[in-house]
Amino acid sequence: MDCSLCSGFFGISRFSGGMRGKMTGYKEIYREENEQAAERLSLVSERIKEIAKQPEVSEPFADYFKRTASFLQLLFSLLDRETDGEQSGRTLEEYGQENRLLYEELFPGNYEESYANPAYAVKLLGDEYGQRLSALTAVIRQAIRDVFAGKVNYVAIRAELFAEIYHCFEEEDKEDLKQAVDNAFYWFFHDYSELFIGGSIRELVCPQEDFLLNIVMESDLSDLRYLYRYGDYIGENELGAASFLQTLSEEEIQSMADTFTEGYRIGFENTGKDLSKKRSAQIRYPIGFERMVRAAVKNFEKLGLSVTMRAEGTPANRQYLFDHREDKALYYNKAYVERRLEVMKTTFEDLKKEANGHAGPAVIEVFGEAPFAPESKKEAFRLSEKQQQLSVYDMSMSGQLTNRYIISEERSFTIIAYPIPAIGDRFQEIFKETVKINTLDYVLYRDMQQKLIDVLDQAKRVHITGKGDNKTDLYVSIWPLSDSSRETAFENCVADVNIPVGEVFTSPVLAGTEGKLFVSQVYLNGLKYLNLELDFKDGVITDYCCTNFADPKECLKYIKDNVLMHHDTLPMGEFAIGTNTAAYRMARDYDIADKLPILIAEKTGPHFAVGDTCYSHEEDIITYNPDGKAILAKENDFSRLRAEDMDKAYFNCHTDITIPYDELDKITVIRKDGSTIDVIADGRFVVEGTEALNGPLER
Repeated sequence: MDCSLCSGFFGISRFSGGMRGKMTGYKEIYREENEQAAERLSLVSERIKEIAKQPEVSEPFADYFKRTASFLQLLFSLLDRETDGEQSGRTLEEYGQENRLLYEELFPGNYEESYANPAYAVKLLGDEYGQRLSALTAVIRQAIRDVFAGKVNYVAIRAELFAEIYHCFEEEDKEDLKQAVDNAFYWFFHDYSELFIGGSIRELVCPQEDFLLNIVMESDLSDLRYLYRYGDYIGENELGAASFLQTLSEEEIQSMADTFTEGYRIGFENTGKDLSKKRSAQIRYPIGFERMVRAAVKNFEKLGLSVTMRAEGTPANRQYLFDHREDKALYYNKAYVERRLEVMKTTFEDLKKEANGHAGPAVIEVFGEAPFAPESKKEAFRLSEKQQQLSVYDMSMSGQLTNRYIISEERSFTIIAYPIPAIGDRFQEIFKETVKINTLDYVLYRDMQQKLIDVLDQAKRVHITGKGDNKTDLYVSIWPLSDSSRETAFENCVADVNIPVGEVFTSPVLAGTEGKLFVSQVYLNGLKYLNLELDFKDGVITDYCCTNFADPKECLKYIKDNVLMHHDTLPMGEFAIGTNTAAYRMARDYDIADKLPILIAEKTGPHFAVGDTCYSHEEDIITYNPDGKAILAKENDFSRLRAEDMDKAYFNCHTDITIPYDELDKITVIRKDGSTIDVIADGRFVVEGTEALNGPLER
C-alpha cells in the first residue's frame, strides 16, 4: 500500500509482511506526538489537581469546576494505566464498575442533576454561563475514548481548554468574561482542526489507524472484558449481543459475514465498478458484534481490501446527545467553516492515494431500542438562521471535497441490520428471524419485482392513497420512456448494497408530483415522529407538521432541523415500493414495527425519500436491471444543475419515510391515455405473478 503520509510519518508499511503481518499500528503513529504532549499534560494536570481540591472562583461556579476537575483526574489516572501498558487481573464486574463510573452522570436518573444537562447547568449557573459550561462538559467527555486509545495529545488539549476557561472565571472580570470564554472555545476548535478533522479522515482511509482493528482481531472474544477496551459506554445491549454471538457456531457467524461482504462485492459488480482498483473499505459496526466483524475482515482481505473501522455502542442517554447536537453554535462562523474545509482539502491531498483507493463503507446497523422522542430544551444551544444556512454550505462543500478524492462514481457500500437485546425478551428469536430476512431468496423477489416494474413503467403518474386515519393522497410523476423494450424508470433492488431484499424504486419527475404524505408514526435517523405530514407541489415540500410537541413552532423546528436538515425545503428524491412482506410480518408478530431501522422498514411498504436521489453524484453512470434494461430515472431538476452549480444540485441528505401496508389503500398507475391499473389495492399486491407477496400479509 503506497501512502505518502503513512509511509513517511507512519513509518514502515503495515502490510510489509502480508495483509495482516507485522504492522506499525496506532501506538507507533501517536508515539512522538504523545511524548511531546506528555510534559504539557503533566503541567495542566497539576493545575487541575489544585482546582479539584480547592477552586479559587466564587459560587455558583466553584462546584462546577471542582466536579469537572475531579472527572478529569479520573481520566488522567486511566490514561496513565493505558500508556503504561498496565494489564491488571480485574474481573468483568470490576471493569463494569469502572465503566459505570465514567458514564453514570448521564444515566436518566442522574442526568437531571448533571452539569452535562444544559437545563440543570442554566438553572444553577445562569443563562449565559450555564449553556457554555455544559458545552464544556460535553467537550471534556469526548476525551474518554481518546484515553483508552492512548491519545495523550487529545486529552491534553481538552484539559488545557478547561484550565483556560477556569482562568477566565478566576479573573472575575465580568465585563469581558463571556467574550473570553467564547474566544477560548472558538480558537480551540479553529486551531485544532488538523487534529479533529484531519484525524477523522485518516481514520477513514488509513488502515494504520488500527485501534479498533486491534480490538477485533487480537482480543480473546470469549472473554467479554475486551468490550471495555473501547472506552465507550458498555451496557446490556453490548454485553448481551456479544454473549449471544458467542452461542452461535462458526458456520452461523461465517454465514452472517458472507451475506454482509458478498452484498458489498455484488454492489460493485452490479454497477460495473472495478473493485480490484480499491485497497481499503471501512467497516462500521456496533460494539458487541466483533465475532461477525472478525470474519468480515478476513473476507475483505480475500477481496484484496484492508480495513478501517468505526465502532459505536448504544448511548448512555440519547437525550444528552440531543441536547448537545448544536453546541457548535458557540463557535460556528464563516471563518471556522473555511478553516475546516481547508484542513479537509489539505488532508485529502496528502492522502489522495489512500482516498482514491478507498472503496466505501460496509455498515452493520442495530435496532431494538424504544423509539426516542426527545425533549426540546430552551437551554440547549441552537444554530441561528445564519448558522443553519452556513451549515448547509458546509455540508455541500464537504460533500464535494469527499467526492473529489473518494471518487463517488467508483465507490459503493453495503448495509445490513440486526436486533440488540433492548428489543425485549424475545431477542434471540427476533435475531434468528432477522437472519432469515437477510437471506431471503433474491431470485424469487427479483422476478416478482420485475412484474411490478413492467406495470409501473407504463405510468405517467402513480397515485398513492392511505386508508383509515392515514391522510396520504399523493401523485408521483414518472420518467417517460422512449423504448420500453430497452429502458426502465425503476430499479429492481435485490440484496446487494441494501440488505435485505425487497424494493423497486425510481427518482420522480418533480413537475406534477404533488399532494400529501402522511404517516402516523415513524422513526427517522434515530428520532420518533408522530402524525408526520409533508405537502408537495411540483416535487418539493411546501408545508409540514407533526404532533410531537404541544407548541406547533417546536414541531416545525424539529422537522426542519432533523428531516429538512436546515434547508427551507427539499425535493422528493425517491419513490419506492417495498416488497419484503416477510419483514412486515416479523414486525407485526413481534410487535416491533416502531423499532425497525429504516433499512428494513423501507421494505415494508411504499416509501418516499426527501433530499437527493439514490443516484447522487452517479447520474452519468449507466446502470442496468437484471433483465438488461437501462435505468433512465437517475436525476431531477436539481441534480441536473451539477455541471453548472454543485451547491444547487445536491442537498447532501436522503431520508426515507415509509407508509406501512396496514395504513395503505391503493397504489394506482395512471397511463398517458388516462387509463389506470392497480399495483396495490386495499393494501394487497394485485399484479399477476406477485401473489406470493400477500402470504405474510394474510397471516
